[in-house]
Amino acid sequence: MLKLPKLDIRIIIRLDSLITLEMTGSPKELASKLSITERSVYNYIAFMKQELKAPIKYNYQRTSYLYFEDWDFKFNEK
Repeated sequence: MLKLPKLDIRIIIRLDSLITLEMTGSPKELASKLSITERSVYNYIAFMKQELKAPIKYNYQRTSYLYFEDWDFKFNEK
């Protein structure tokens, strides 16, 4: 099991949106967009891949993280 510091669901939701749109930019640019550190970007991506089973990869030609298979993150508020 991945041991990470506390993660903010709002950042995961925003990250999912940017990945879906293939508009993350480089990890450094993504960190700036999310107002977190670059190290935190890697932690969030690792969490999403390992714990949420998100099929994420980095595309160097597009300079963006993307989903390489159909995948949909849902967070339902009650």
